[in-house]
Amino acid sequence: MNLLHINDRRGEWPQSYYAATAAPIERFPVLKGPQTADVCIVGGGYTGLSAALHLAQRGYDVVLLEAHRVGFGASGRNGGQVSSGQRQDQVWIEKTVGKDNARRLWDLAEEAKTLVKTLVKDHAMPVTFHPGIAHACRTDSEVRATHAYAEKLRRDYGYQHLEPLDRIGVRRLIGSTEYVGGEIDRDAGHLHPLNYAIGLAQAAAKAGVRIHEGSEVQRVESGPKPVVRTSSGQVDCATVILAGNGYLGQLSPKVAAKVMPINNFIVATEPLGEAAKDLLSEPVAVADTRFVVNYWRLSEDNRLLFGGGESYGYRFPDIVKTVSKPMLQVYPQLAKTRITHAWGGTLAITVNRMPCFTRPARNILSASGYSGQGVAMATLAGKLMAEATAGQMERFDLMASLPQHRFPGGAMLRWPLLVTAMTWYAMRDRLGV
Repeated sequence: MNLLHINDRRGEWPQSYYAATAAPIERFPVLKGPQTADVCIVGGGYTGLSAALHLAQRGYDVVLLEAHRVGFGASGRNGGQVSSGQRQDQVWIEKTVGKDNARRLWDLAEEAKTLVKTLVKDHAMPVTFHPGIAHACRTDSEVRATHAYAEKLRRDYGYQHLEPLDRIGVRRLIGSTEYVGGEIDRDAGHLHPLNYAIGLAQAAAKAGVRIHEGSEVQRVESGPKPVVRTSSGQVDCATVILAGNGYLGQLSPKVAAKVMPINNFIVATEPLGEAAKDLLSEPVAVADTRFVVNYWRLSEDNRLLFGGGESYGYRFPDIVKTVSKPMLQVYPQLAKTRITHAWGGTLAITVNRMPCFTRPARNILSASGYSGQGVAMATLAGKLMAEATAGQMERFDLMASLPQHRFPGGAMLRWPLLVTAMTWYAMRDRLGV
């Protein structure tokens, strides 16, 4: 089954709140006939659009191919959180790569966050960055661990933007009795993810990138001069960048073996008016500590955008039912509130939850598997692949040095094995184990 088509309308964004409030952008033309370029990018999400923009700024001739619309995939559907740090914490990273490289990886992640803010400002994008992400803990032991980790970041990395929350503080902030403490990261934040993708596309096009929508790549032929083929055209180039993430499919079996697509879901309520302040007393985003994370924020018209629930098959389930259950656990007062939009999307995870940077062939680069923390890191990934294309490999190679293992079971068995594992972990989470 092809994830590019099984849950969505061809050539359209999903019927999400983000699509309903998207900034205007003209469709880009379908690729027709042969073209040549220095670099051909496969995928029009944050990774591909950032790579295209940074390459064009370096003077490269770039063609970007998107199967549907720019921002069609996870980049236009996610929770919009621009987080601090890497997907794994610095304790895990220090144990894995040592303290020196752990510091370099922290600095890269902080650069990623700053890069998003800078791009939004410098290109006057149709999106607002709202500061603040709260992390909500369910148990006293999680609170202690969260506060201890915040102290480590202050002590070892000089990160001064984390404010601890006790039981009273977290309940005052998020208006729920489900949590007993946590913290707020004042330097992280959130934005409208599809409008950010649209802003990147507009900036890339203005810089000279030839973007083609409705141009699904059928195969990539490696060699001294790679060829990227669609049903209606082809691009002959010197370098290929694979930026399809969870929608990459089998264009690169080497990447697919280490990057697993999974589905996540969000609903939007009707506008809540003044009652929105009873849910969030400040306009911050929230993520909790469940294994299948709940995350939420208010839209600019005071709707609750609540994400939760995952599925590990190809087809989406009943999204309203899937997400309403955790939402009402957090906010039971919303039981009679109307849901106006419900949508799902496919992201990609890796075994260790760190992004997978790799060279499937000598002149093919790939970055994917952001594991739910892709807004900032995918943007930086595009910049790092632009650097690598220009021969500046150090930072790309640092990310590529992180150990990445294949999912067990191969192409046929990895889905059922993942379902079994994720179901077990989710059951432990529900039982509080």
